[in-house]
Parts: sequence; structure tokens; C-alpha cells
Amino acid sequence: MEIYAEDKTFARIDNLESGEYENCIFQHCNFAESDFSGFKFIDCRFESCNFSLITLHNTTFREVIFKSCKMLGLRFECCNPFGLSFTFTDCLLTHSSFYKLKIKKTVFKDSQLQEVDFTQTDVTGGVFDNCNLAQAVFDSSVLLKADFRSAYNYSIDPDINQITKAKFSISGLAGLLYKYNIHIEE
Repeated sequence: MEIYAEDKTFARIDNLESGEYENCIFQHCNFAESDFSGFKFIDCRFESCNFSLITLHNTTFREVIFKSCKMLGLRFECCNPFGLSFTFTDCLLTHSSFYKLKIKKTVFKDSQLQEVDFTQTDVTGGVFDNCNLAQAVFDSSVLLKADFRSAYNYSIDPDINQITKAKFSISGLAGLLYKYNIHIEE
């Protein structure tokens, strides 16, 4: 039996019942290695939670905010794609994957995105504000109008990704020209 919870705050829990959660707040929860298959989160906020290695088969995230969360090795491409929308602030998303997702206008702020897979992902209008993108994979990605001005350590090949009207800073040019093995000095 699935539960329905609305307008509730959950603090310091490590087990969550399967069901739908709307307009709920989760604080300091440890969900590491949990199975969130089929769960629905709508207009929810997660603060300082551990999501590392959780299963996300057909999980719904609509208008969800993640703040200061540890989210290692998550496969967001397994989520329910309908209405998928979230924001990440001060999160650790290392080794996670957004493969083939449409996550237009997603905001990543002050987050660690090392070795994250954005292959064939549509991040049109997305923002990477002060994010570390070391070894993140952009292959056949749609990055139209995306904002990388304060992002760093990225390597994006303009020949295999759509970057029309994307924004980059002068200090980030090396991340667009890496494949030419040239040295850029300031």
C-alpha cells in the first residue's frame, strides 16, 4: 500500500515508505542505497540528504529542489521523464548520469559534477553556476543557450555538441579548445 503525504517535514530518517510526496521537506535524511522506484516527489525540497547509489526506476521528480545533498552514482535517466524538473544547489553529483534526458532550464549551482554523463542530454537554457565539471561527458548534447560562464574544468567539443548561443567566459575557452592541444595564456 502506497502512502500520500502532503505538506510534511521529514527529518533525520533513513527509510521512506513508497508513495507520493507533495510539497514536503526532507532534512538530513540518509537514503543511501535505498530503492525509490515508483516514488513521486512533487514540489519537494531535500536539504542535506544522502541519496548515494539509490535506485530511481520510474521515480517522478517534478519541481524538486536539492540543496547540499550527496548524490553519488545516480542514474537519473531511469526516472519518469514526464514533467522531470529539478534544481541542484551545493550538491555532490559525482559519477551520476543524465543520459538522453530532456532537462531544459535545469540549474546547477555551486555543485560538484565530476564525471557526470550528459551524453545526448538536452540542457537547453540550463545554468552551470560555479560548478566543477571535471571529466563530465558532453557527447551529442544540446546545450543551446546554456550558461557556463562561471563553470570550470569542463571539456566540450563544439563539433559534436550543439552550443549555439551558449555563454562561456574567456577563462573557459580552454575547455572548448582542448582537443586541439593548444596552450592559452592570460
